[in-house]
Amino acid sequence: MNENIFSKWRNSLEKTRKVAFGRIANFLSTTEFNEDTWEDLEALLLQADMGIETTNAIIELARERVFDEGLTLTDELKSVLKEVLHQRLETPHYPQYNEEPTIIVLVGVNGSGKTTSAAKLAYRLSEGGRSVLLVAADTYRAAAIDQLRIWAERADVPMVAGQPGGDPGAAAYDGISAAISRKKDVVIIDTAGRLHTRYNLMEEIKKVVRVCGKAHPGAPHATWLVLDATTGQNALQQAKAFQVAVKIDGVILAKLDSSAKGGMAFAIKEQLQIPILYAGLGEGIEDLEMFNPDAFINGILDS
Repeated sequence: MNENIFSKWRNSLEKTRKVAFGRIANFLSTTEFNEDTWEDLEALLLQADMGIETTNAIIELARERVFDEGLTLTDELKSVLKEVLHQRLETPHYPQYNEEPTIIVLVGVNGSGKTTSAAKLAYRLSEGGRSVLLVAADTYRAAAIDQLRIWAERADVPMVAGQPGGDPGAAAYDGISAAISRKKDVVIIDTAGRLHTRYNLMEEIKKVVRVCGKAHPGAPHATWLVLDATTGQNALQQAKAFQVAVKIDGVILAKLDSSAKGGMAFAIKEQLQIPILYAGLGEGIEDLEMFNPDAFINGILDS
């Protein structure tokens, strides 16, 4: 991995490393390894926002490894813990963008970082040589359209917006049609994100997905869920609601640099069975990185 990228991950994860996972790293570097170690480690993992199921699974796997290999040193336990954590993070499989245009729908609750992630993704793909069109399909909030327009200007990427108060499905259809006529490579659709418990929101998301298929057969080619890393286990409950409504292919983990815990990242694969594809590592337009399990684990556990 590029050394600059590794440094960016490490710097962005400073808050997480100093708080929850810093306690784990310090614990494993100073504590004598004995039976009580497991109980203390379990408590620290829970404090890091791993969740009970994921914490129990990690402890069980680590104990098996330690017993089978006859390990006795805390440094050895730390190495085992890193390997076990790595197993919780599925290696992402990114879309190949074989379709022209490739349609990507972003879903998530308001405040998750969805709109900024849409623009950051557009910027990243544009910098990689792809022509991108952003579509503002959150027609119920004029502020959401204005926000995406500002970010689209920063990314230097064109945007199509639905009429305020209009039909989100119509906005998606018009956006895809515009992308086809302009011969764009990728379309990124930013959807509404009102409270995930509301039935009408989920029906609206389903409709946007259906309309994508009418505008371009086979679309959407990817539906990604944007989760706020700072909301921890609550974000996973939101995710399950969206999974019931539509097929989610992957996660963009926003605001990872702002999270003091970060442990929920390890629960995403286990509880949702979908990989983390990208991570937000800052507030700038360029601060969306492909998720790298090694960089993430080293960034939170290395002293």
